[in-house]
Amino acid sequence: MKIEIRAPELSESVTTGTLLSWRKQLGEKVVRDETLIDLETDKVILEVAAPADGVLIEQRHAEGDTVTAGEVLAVIETEAAAAGAAPKAKQAGKASAPAPRPAAAAKPAPQTKSSPPKSETRPAKPVPDSGPHRQKLPVAEKQGRERRVPMSRLRQRIAERLVSAQHTAAILTTFNEVNMQPVNELRQRFKAEFEARHGIKLGYMSFFVRAVCDALKQFPAMNASIDGEDIVYHDYYDIGIAVSTPRGLVVPILRDAERLSFAEIEQGIADFAARAQTGALSIDELTGGTFSITNGGVFGSLLSTPILNPPQSGILGMHKIQERPVAEHGQVVIRPMMYLALSYDHRLIDGKEAVQFLVAVKAALETPERLLLEV
Repeated sequence: MKIEIRAPELSESVTTGTLLSWRKQLGEKVVRDETLIDLETDKVILEVAAPADGVLIEQRHAEGDTVTAGEVLAVIETEAAAAGAAPKAKQAGKASAPAPRPAAAAKPAPQTKSSPPKSETRPAKPVPDSGPHRQKLPVAEKQGRERRVPMSRLRQRIAERLVSAQHTAAILTTFNEVNMQPVNELRQRFKAEFEARHGIKLGYMSFFVRAVCDALKQFPAMNASIDGEDIVYHDYYDIGIAVSTPRGLVVPILRDAERLSFAEIEQGIADFAARAQTGALSIDELTGGTFSITNGGVFGSLLSTPILNPPQSGILGMHKIQERPVAEHGQVVIRPMMYLALSYDHRLIDGKEAVQFLVAVKAALETPERLLLEV
């Protein structure tokens, strides 16, 4: 019996995908629930599995083809697998191999560019005496040192969304700095007990997520979005956490982050980071979000201006913690300082609100005991 394997339903915002790779080749046996195809969408890589045991007899699309939801990708033959004999395989876009031709007289091997015949050898053109400057290579010689690689669907989507954000929102950024010593001291006091109890390290992100949720409650416009001529206020806090992957940046969502404990936040982010590297995040986990946090500090960034993740109205940028001299009570002391950057949609949020929001985040981080009281 022949069984068609179709592209899965994607989502309302994703209508097509790219056939990234075939895990099985024509004529090979497949096992039920074994992955046959990697399908790349704008957000994730989906694994298309075999619905039954059988033999792969047709590949309707080649790697790199664009496919739509419900479209037939492959056909497997279950009866042939049971009998142990693979039927004649078919592959889209490829004709059967032609019959062998009679042997022809051997032709002399073509001359390669790297070793031309002596008769064509020309004397090297002397390089003019131009001081320390090198003579430029001809354009033709540079062409072999360039590579052209098609953009992945995720990279295309990232480019599209970033350009759209710049064109549709009035993005403005405000800055502040936070003394991370109180957070550091609290982490040192409880990190061993926290890890022993929850099986995960107490990092910085849980403090920032809780501080952001606390500030969003005070300034609900930062958690809102513009829809046409309406403002949509969200009475929940779905926080997007930017995660870097080999394919590009993805932003999985911590749902109802204000209800999560420090341990649940750390576990959720660690799970996102691990599965993002293999493209195992689901579309639902990457959809939505009311506010985002991005941490360029893990790569050494000291200061940056993050770009909004539409239709969100705000994004907080974390940066590298660096010891700097600061004034405290009339004295100069060395403290672990971090610059914070808040980018916001000025169409919805006034500068006063944005500055006060960032000050609220700073205050929560510099008195982190208050965050623990709300766990």
